[in-house]
Amino acid sequence: MLDESQLLRDARIDIRAVLGAVLVRLPRIILVTLVLLAAAFALLMFQPRLYESSAGILVEPRDNAYTRPANGQASAGANDASVVSSQIELIKSRDTLLKVVDELDLRSVPEFNGSGSAPSPLALISQLLGRKPAPANLDETVLGNLLDRMTVIQERDSRIVSILVRSTDPELAARIANAVARAHIERRAGLSLSDTAEASSWLNAEIEKLRVSVREAENAVANFKIENDLFVGANNTSLVDQQLSTIAGQINAAQERKNTALSRAALIRGLIERGQPIEGIADVRDSAVIQQLGSEKARLQGERAQQSARLLPNHPTIRAYNAQIAELDNQMSLEGRRVADALEAEAQIEADLESSLRAEMERVKGSASTATQDGVTLESLEREATAQRSLLESYLQRYGEATSRTNAEANLPDVRQVTLAAPSVTPASPRTQMILLAVGIVSLASQIGIVIFGELMSGRAIIAALPRERPQDELAVAPFNPEELLENQFAEAQAEIEPVPEPPAEDVEALLAEIRRDADEPEAVSMATTAVVKLSDDLEGGHTRLLLLAGANAHDECAELAERLVASALEKGTSVALVDAGSAVLSDEAGITDLSHGEAGFGEIVHKADNNLFAEVHWGRQKGFDRRSNRPMTLVEALGDIYEVVILMTGRVGMASSLPLFAGLEGRLVLVTDALDDPARLDAMGADLVAAGFGEPEIVTTSERLAA
Repeated sequence: MLDESQLLRDARIDIRAVLGAVLVRLPRIILVTLVLLAAAFALLMFQPRLYESSAGILVEPRDNAYTRPANGQASAGANDASVVSSQIELIKSRDTLLKVVDELDLRSVPEFNGSGSAPSPLALISQLLGRKPAPANLDETVLGNLLDRMTVIQERDSRIVSILVRSTDPELAARIANAVARAHIERRAGLSLSDTAEASSWLNAEIEKLRVSVREAENAVANFKIENDLFVGANNTSLVDQQLSTIAGQINAAQERKNTALSRAALIRGLIERGQPIEGIADVRDSAVIQQLGSEKARLQGERAQQSARLLPNHPTIRAYNAQIAELDNQMSLEGRRVADALEAEAQIEADLESSLRAEMERVKGSASTATQDGVTLESLEREATAQRSLLESYLQRYGEATSRTNAEANLPDVRQVTLAAPSVTPASPRTQMILLAVGIVSLASQIGIVIFGELMSGRAIIAALPRERPQDELAVAPFNPEELLENQFAEAQAEIEPVPEPPAEDVEALLAEIRRDADEPEAVSMATTAVVKLSDDLEGGHTRLLLLAGANAHDECAELAERLVASALEKGTSVALVDAGSAVLSDEAGITDLSHGEAGFGEIVHKADNNLFAEVHWGRQKGFDRRSNRPMTLVEALGDIYEVVILMTGRVGMASSLPLFAGLEGRLVLVTDALDDPARLDAMGADLVAAGFGEPEIVTTSERLAA
């Protein structure tokens, strides 16, 4: 079913069962492995022994400080992978290998010309499978066999290329590997010389053209200077530019002097206006009058200080000193104003000089405009001449270097042989031990895997992992009390039918006495025991895998019979799953009703004992089933695949019964009733079950069940 994998999610593999299955089939596994090893060994005996030799080539630029051009730089391996890959393809190219064929005369070697001994079994198989077409001529045959026996690889994370050659003759394998390396190196050297010679010829032709271009460009520069009087002074600067620069410097100097004089004059006047001393200013301090007045003022201040020690401030002598000092300050202020006037006059002179210099600059600018336009043209001509001269000098240098490197001894190829191939003393192919080891491992792994897969697919190695063990006291059967049971069932039957007048107490006592007599009769007990024992034997013997219990009056009838059957099956070692789909008693744990509403998974509702022989599914936390769901039926089917017996309690037959939910299951339907039921009513109920799609139900009465 669709949800069966969800139910088996918590199952585990029985390792002991798997190992047991492997051990049972171990002799066959070993026998098959030995047969395969013998066949592989026999096949390898006919395979020719090949010896392998390796020659190493280093791929890197060979230039150094002595062979590199004067202005050249060391070659950078920006893309080592592509460079090495290109070298590998050149090594395997037809031109390189043909030189080796000619050098070693491989056309006469039977191993390569195809005239050798009979091919190996593996070669015959390859030919039958159409691995490659037959070559057209002898050269194609030799080259094809050489390529088959040769492997060119790049060593990991390096520029080393290894040439591996296999042959039945170890000496021949080493000679071929070294010959291939030499042929590739000679070819790379020849290509380098050819490139250098072609570059020299091209440079010589370009140099002749550039000589004419340089001469014409330099003559054009000289003629333009003469025609436009463009003379150059010091520092390669024109005379007009030098004159403009000088005038600009003079204007800046005049401006600076004017601004300095005005600033000092404003400072002196500001100090005089604020009544502050002006002797500290350099222009005032340098005045002879200021120096004389300052000396006199210092003398009077000294005398006043002496007199102030013994006279009051209002004394005529002190006042006389103050008057003389104030007069000196007034004279010094007048002298300061005179100095400020002199500075302002100096600033005016500098301003006049600046004006004259600016006029001179305007005049020079007018004459320089024409010179500037001519200078632009001259610079263009000079740039052209300089570019032509630089290109000519570069070509001359390259031509000299290329000419010196056209000699075969002066040019170093970009590859060199770093490892010489030596004859091998041990064969490289076939590797008998490795092949036999691989065949043995694959054979053992494949056969063991097939055995394990078969055990898992058959379900013999799967054990359902249910979370809890059912207490033993739950499996115990309640003591049989016919009187109490019949009274309870009679009361329930009365509550479910329409109210009728209560019978007299005497009638009830008489009816109970009759039931007691019937229950105590040996014949009835014997019949009940026989029916239940037969039902238990069918379950334990495998004749019945799924048992559906439906109550004619109440669910308790099904529950008590189910517990008795479970206890009997567990005593015989039969694995049982008990599903409560009819009690309508809410439980704290999730159950089958929660599964139908999609609020619990299969693994959450199945509770098992530690011995894996008993599993139980409760009613759940919901009041009823979602009758549109097929998950309850899927659960019962999955439990049937895991356990030997599944007992499904569907409750009292009626509108609320869960029996229709399991209509598609193939099981044994038992209708559980008591001795008070009317036979006609039971027959009608059985006919309704048959009409609903179920088989003919078996009827087990309460007395039969309890007697068992």
